[in-house]
Amino acid sequence: MDAMSSSVNVTVQVERPWPVAEKWLLVVVLGVEMVIGALGNTLVLVVKVLCRGQFCCRYWLPLFSLTMSDFGCSVLIISGSFFAMLTGGQGSPWCEIVSLLKFAFISSSIGSIAVLSIQRLIGPASTAGAVFGVMVTVCLASWLTGVVFGSVPVVYNWIKYDPAEMLCAVFWENSYSDMSVYILCAFSVCIFVPFIIIIICSLLSICSCGYTCSSDEESDLSDVTPLLVASYVFCYTPFVVSELILLGRMDLSPAPDWLRTLSSVMSYLDCGLNPLIYCTNQDYREAGLSLLWTSRKPLSEPVLTAINKHDL
Repeated sequence: MDAMSSSVNVTVQVERPWPVAEKWLLVVVLGVEMVIGALGNTLVLVVKVLCRGQFCCRYWLPLFSLTMSDFGCSVLIISGSFFAMLTGGQGSPWCEIVSLLKFAFISSSIGSIAVLSIQRLIGPASTAGAVFGVMVTVCLASWLTGVVFGSVPVVYNWIKYDPAEMLCAVFWENSYSDMSVYILCAFSVCIFVPFIIIIICSLLSICSCGYTCSSDEESDLSDVTPLLVASYVFCYTPFVVSELILLGRMDLSPAPDWLRTLSSVMSYLDCGLNPLIYCTNQDYREAGLSLLWTSRKPLSEPVLTAINKHDL
């Protein structure tokens, strides 16, 4: 009887409608985040391909992985929440796919930043040979672990549409032990380990900066790494807090609705902030702006047709 009552309560929570004003406010916010994220990351990819010789980007692998993660999140996850707000929910199998991909993008994002931090600490030696092979493996592993942990709730049928998160999320109804084991394992492997790597590499980079940095050193796009780290921590803090609240509640009740909504909005915001962070690098910004000017060619160019010689 208790399990049935819990199931009914969850169903009522899932079907709870949004107030009209809040609904359309969130629709506008999600629409803006979706457009900025999709267009911004598309422009990042275009600049990296067409203008790669106009700015220095030694550590292209993690930056490319991060951009693909942000682009995928903008096109698939944010758009899923956007249309879910308009239609009132998400149906299967799109519901399960969105839940799986969201965790994959979260894991790949922080994994890419961790690889970028490691490469900046090691230096140019990390872009060739066996060390670069290790970096490629770590980047792929961050995607793979995200897919694996994202697929577990799908396999065990823990997925339901959550109007507070505006997408399909994990709901726990029966076993606190299953929930705690899953969250601890997922956070330890996909979030905690990369975060510790980022912190350690950042501290070591700061300590060694006085010995290795010089004013004549060429600016690299990876110089924006501290801003990328700060943006990730800022945007994903509500998500981490909401999961920790769930972990601390023995009755399996989720975090407050407003916190779950905030966690989705803030995590989506990170996808649009990263392209703006890249623009803080002057060489990259100039390379991007050059696409606008070089694409316009004059209608006619002066051509030398004759030379007249005048005797004095």
